[in-house]
Parts: sequence; C-alpha cells; structure tokens
Amino acid sequence: MAKRDLSKVRNIGIMAHIDAGKTTTTERVLFYTGINYKIGEVHEGAATMDYMELEQERGITITSAATTCTWKGSTGEFPEHQINIIDTPGHVDFTIEVERSLRVLDGACAVFDAVSGVEPQSETVWRQANKFNVPRICFINKMDRTGSDFKGGVESIREKLGAKACPIQIPIGAESDFLGMVDLVEMRGIVFKDEAKGSKFDVIDVPEELRAEAGKAREYLLECIAEADEACMEKYMAGETITVPEMKAAIRKGTIKMEFFPVLCGSAFKNKGVQQLLDAVVDYLPSPLDIPSVTGTDPTKKEVVHIERATDPSAPMCALAFKIITDPFVGVLTFFRVYSGTVTAGTGVLNSTRDKKERIGRVVRMHADKREEVKEVEAGDIGAAVGLKETITGDTLCDIDNPIVLESIHAPAPVISIAMEPKTKADEQKMGLSLMKLAKEDPSLKVSVDKESGQTLIAGMGELHLDIIKQRLFREFGVDTTVGKPQVAYRETILKKAEAECKYAKQTGGRGQFGHVLLRVEPLEPGSGVEFVDEVKGGVIPKEYIPAVEKGVVEALEGGILAGFPVIDMRVTLYYGSFHEVDSSEIAFKIAGSMCVKDACNKAKIQLLEPVMAVEVVCPDDFVSNIVGDLNRRRARILGMEPRAGAQTVKCEVPLAEMFGYSTDLRSNSQGRATFTMEYHHYAPVPTHVAESVVKK
Repeated sequence: MAKRDLSKVRNIGIMAHIDAGKTTTTERVLFYTGINYKIGEVHEGAATMDYMELEQERGITITSAATTCTWKGSTGEFPEHQINIIDTPGHVDFTIEVERSLRVLDGACAVFDAVSGVEPQSETVWRQANKFNVPRICFINKMDRTGSDFKGGVESIREKLGAKACPIQIPIGAESDFLGMVDLVEMRGIVFKDEAKGSKFDVIDVPEELRAEAGKAREYLLECIAEADEACMEKYMAGETITVPEMKAAIRKGTIKMEFFPVLCGSAFKNKGVQQLLDAVVDYLPSPLDIPSVTGTDPTKKEVVHIERATDPSAPMCALAFKIITDPFVGVLTFFRVYSGTVTAGTGVLNSTRDKKERIGRVVRMHADKREEVKEVEAGDIGAAVGLKETITGDTLCDIDNPIVLESIHAPAPVISIAMEPKTKADEQKMGLSLMKLAKEDPSLKVSVDKESGQTLIAGMGELHLDIIKQRLFREFGVDTTVGKPQVAYRETILKKAEAECKYAKQTGGRGQFGHVLLRVEPLEPGSGVEFVDEVKGGVIPKEYIPAVEKGVVEALEGGILAGFPVIDMRVTLYYGSFHEVDSSEIAFKIAGSMCVKDACNKAKIQLLEPVMAVEVVCPDDFVSNIVGDLNRRRARILGMEPRAGAQTVKCEVPLAEMFGYSTDLRSNSQGRATFTMEYHHYAPVPTHVAESVVKK
C-alpha cells in the first residue's frame, strides 16, 4: 500500500451555538465532496449526520457524528485532500460531545449566525477549543437572513470572544440580495449562479461599489499577515507586493499559531460559500504534521516520565479512544484517533489506562451511521474498532511492548438527577443493562442506586439530556420507563476548622473490635474536592490500618452529613490515634474513621450548596420587565443587559432548583418570542430558609 501523505489530511470539527447551521454546513460539504448525491435537509429530517430518529424529529444534533470525504478544491486545482469531519451538537446539555471531539481534532470551523453573532454556546465551545489549543477558522453563516450583519458578526467575535478576527472575505450584498463574496487574498469577486444547484459560481472583478471597502479590509489582512510572518513583514514595510502564495502561507502560519482567526461568509442553506470554506480548510487549517507530537506518561515507571510519540505510521502505535457507541448490527464501536503508528484489524493492543490487553476485531471508517471496512488506520487519522470490550472514553490504546498513557478526557459533573423505574417488573434487569450501555457511551451520564429507597437514579447535564436518555431507552432498547421529578444535585461543605476524637471499642466475647482515631477537618477552595492527609507519627496507628480509616472517611462524606448529599471542598487530616495488639482490625478503624469525620463535620458547621446556572434570555424590548420580574422571583442575580439584533439580552445567574419548567413560563411571558440558554456555572451556599426545606425533604 502506498504511503499516505499526511500533509494532505485534515481532522476538523464543526462547532457552534444551537441553530447556527452546523449540520446544514456539513451536509453541503458532503454534497460538494461527492459523498452524497442529494443534499439532506435538517428541517426535513433527512440530514446524513443527524442519523438518530430523535435527532431527525427534533431537528437538533444530540451525538457527534464522524465522516470522511476528499476535496480537490472549488475549481479542482488542489491535489486530493482527505478531510475527516466531526459534526458536534450545539446544545449545552451535550457539551461532553464537543469536549471529546475537540480533544482529538487538529482544527475546527466555528459557525456563527449572521444575525445573532456570538451566542452563549458559541462562547462555551470557543473556550473548549482554547483549552485544547485547536486552531479555528470562522464561518459567518445565514448571510441571506433578514437582519444579517457581517461586520457586526466580526465585531462580536472580537468583543465577546476576545479573539483577533481577520476577514479573508467580505460579502457581496446581504439578506435577500446576498450574491457571493469578495476574496481578499486573490482580490476577486465570487458570484453564485443557481441557488438550487449552488455549486456553480462565476469569478468576477471586485464590484465597483465594494472596491474601497475591500481595499481597507485587505490592508487589515496584510497587517495581520505581517505580524505573523517575518518575511512578509519585511516586504510589507518596504512597500513591496506580497504574492498570493506568500499570503496563503502566512495566513496558514498565523492560523495554526492562533495569532488570528480567518473569517469567511456565506449561506450554507442557499449553497453559497461552502466550497470556498472547504478551500480555506485545506489552505489554512493544520494537518497532523503541523501540530506538536503527542506526549504521554510511561505507566511502567513509578515516577512521572514523559514520552513523546512522532506522527509517523511506522512508530510504535498509540491511539486515544474518544467515543463509544452501541451499534445494533456490530455491537460496541470504539472511535479512536491514531497519534502514532498504525492500528491494524485482527491485532492485539494494550489498553494502558486500565492495564488490560484487548483485541481489535475489525477496523472501520465511519460515514455518520454507515461503516466502510478497512484493513488499517494510520497515524493522523480517525477510525473506529469493533471488538474492544474493556475500553471506555478517554482510554489509551497502544503497542503492547511500548506502553504509553495519554491525557484522558474528563467529563463535567452532572447537575440534575431523576429517579427512574421500568413500567413492568420484567424490564428491571433490561433497564439496568441498557443504562449501563448508555453510561458507557456518555461519560456525563451517571447511574446509581439510592441505598435507602432502592431506586435507580440517573444524573446528567440538564432536563433535555435526561429526556433524551428516557427516549433512547424506549427506542433503542425497548424499555418503557416512568421518571420522578428532577432532583437538584446539592452538595455539602464545612465552614470552619474542627477536630474530633472517636474510640470504637466492642467486646462480644472472644476477640473484640478496637479502633481509635483523632481527625482534623478544614474547608478548602471551591472545586478542590476532598483531600485525605496522613500525619500519624511514631506508628501510633500501624500503616496497614490507615487506608481503612481513609475508606471510612470517604464513604461517610459521600453519604452526606446534613441531608445525604456528598460533602466537598475539605481536607481531612488523621493526626493521632491508638490501637490494640489483638482487637484492632481494618473494619474497626474504618468504622472509627467514619464516626469521627461525621462528628468533626458537625462541629465545623455544615452548609448546603446548590448548582447555580449562567442564564441568558434573549427577548423583544416589550417583554423585558415581565421577564426580569419573573427571574427575580426565581432568586436570580441579574448581571446586566445588552441590546442584540432588535432585542435585549438579559444575563443572570439563577439557582438550578428554580429553573425547572422555565421554558414554558418564558413562552407565556413573551408570547413565545423569547429564547434562553443555560449552563452550569458554580456551586453556591443555599439561603437558610431554602436549606431548611431541602433538609426536611
């Protein structure tokens, strides 16, 4: 097999706020690259990438879908490039899908609505892309919509995202008169002929009325380029002409270093500008060779030893599993990104995260829900494997003789939970197994059993997330369930430092039980979790009993002190105790640790914490007072208001407990004209009168 040229590969994600047009853009990409012969429309439920029934019905993306296509340029001038695309969801409830996709991608295309500009979820996905250092190009979509504003969109990227947005195109016309764009690199106009076909366009001179504006925009582009590239800087300062290939190379350099972000425009729905977007993906986004070699740690060493692996198909293999799905035909499919070496069907690999040997049965390339079987997937590529039993999201797969552990993918903590039970007793076991499969697919879903009531609890990122899980149980696994009211995931913490002593001694004839511990508890910064510190000196408690004390402490804190919610953000220090030569045992010290930490926490004053959500409501001016009044009743802290495209945006922080059923109330308060977005922000103390009622419950 001929060795593939990695410089001709692009791994990109399409990311944006809900309804900015991600899936529509991806559908056009599939059409123009020849993967599809017919354009699938989201509103008709025919989009290739939204292949789940639920996605088609609701017109939203729920799970990220991967596909592979090839591109030779809008005029066929490129050598063939392979583009691996992941279409991600826009709804904040499915934020883990964006997080894990960005973790394995080299570049991304951020899509913005030309009317609304940067919206709340655009900010979230932008932050996630910053976290993983993913270079981006921006596509201002929906230029055909009434109220579209390209300059406003560019300005909102600069202001709200703090990003250096650098247009490489400006639109020709807007709204219903949107005809095409001016390419500022080659200084030419591109006008689309037939909206229905869309792929036909004419290259024209820059229209007379846009020459001054295009000249000014190109000057800004040249300044950005000069700052990113020294050779261009010298030419620019000397007043010499920078050639088109030099400009493209410098834009690519600046984009990969994230010194600026090229901005394009178009209307995916009207088939305008998508081929030029694909050209920009090839021209400016990085190939696997342009990003730094992956680094991981050596699991065979006790101390942390970093190893680097080159993006080379002949190097020792290492890959990261970033997504698991249950396919009705082949069973569990594990999506992976190969960072070095080659993954070959029918070979044994090591899951170094879990220290388990696995066998890769078959290797496939995914086209949304269709599979194309291949013999191998090389470094820099994305594929899926059939046959991995132990692997979950975030696990490293590597060569058995060359172990390495890559940085994992961390799921956000759930903020809302519901009790769930099957409608028939016969479905009880089936529900448990089905939920385990869904939890393996979705790391932001947590399934547990309430010790007191025996109920199954599922916890997730929001009401929509949990509703989708209920629907998937019914459609994919045939389990009909009833669910209780949503419950808020409260937490407990302590307010001050305290100490306690506990002696657990029982004599029941024969050998007794004896454990004696002294613990100190103290509060930590929010987000610190629970720390256990061993400060025992002189062997007053033998080393083998200390893990038992820790286990008792951890179990007691997970079960809650005040109202049964986990205790967080505190340090527990074991500093003294005693033991009995005969009667001491691990179980005695575990019980002593558990009793002692509860006593210490009660002395340190327990406080209840609740999740607070960052909420943005976009509403027409006439309804602002109604909406603000309603938010105040919900214990909201109003942070400010700003005008946006003929409406007002109200920004606030509201406790999650007050937000159930808010979408219905918002519709009635605004005659159905307001929209809102909500995402988890932080945990905050619950006011005393509210805490009392929560504790009573």
